[in-house]
Amino acid sequence: MAQIPAVGSIAPEFTLQDQDGNSHAFSEYRGKWVLLYFYPKDDTPGCTLEACTIRDQFADFGKIGAIVLGISTDSVASHKKFATAYELPFTLLADEHKEVVNQYGVFGEKKMRGKAYMGTSRTSFLIDPEGKVAKIYEKVKPENHAAEVIADLHERAR
Repeated sequence: MAQIPAVGSIAPEFTLQDQDGNSHAFSEYRGKWVLLYFYPKDDTPGCTLEACTIRDQFADFGKIGAIVLGISTDSVASHKKFATAYELPFTLLADEHKEVVNQYGVFGEKKMRGKAYMGTSRTSFLIDPEGKVAKIYEKVKPENHAAEVIADLHERAR
């Protein structure tokens, strides 16, 4: 697994397509707080719980002026189906070639039920308006993540 960017470092730049096929360059979000959350797979129990929890608290992100970007290695079509099924109001980015998950050091060996496989770890990055990594959330708990990030944003955005 590649190294995770350090707190205080400039977040790696990338351009990916969203669930509608539109390109998003990460540099477009300079000047705003960004929750960049990486998740393993569309429409799986933990990922659905995390996405729906963010959806249900999305207005709170908006009040702070924060952007939410979800990234997985699923396809644009998979993201479209996932976003539509759960009425997700935020952008999902498709990293099918695993470039961004590798840039951010979140793709590597995982274990489930004693079996090793390659995949994306549930890790998020809070990026400040200058484009620097303000906080890293590792081993994210899907049910608590949105509230934790919103609390951190309230604390930092003062």
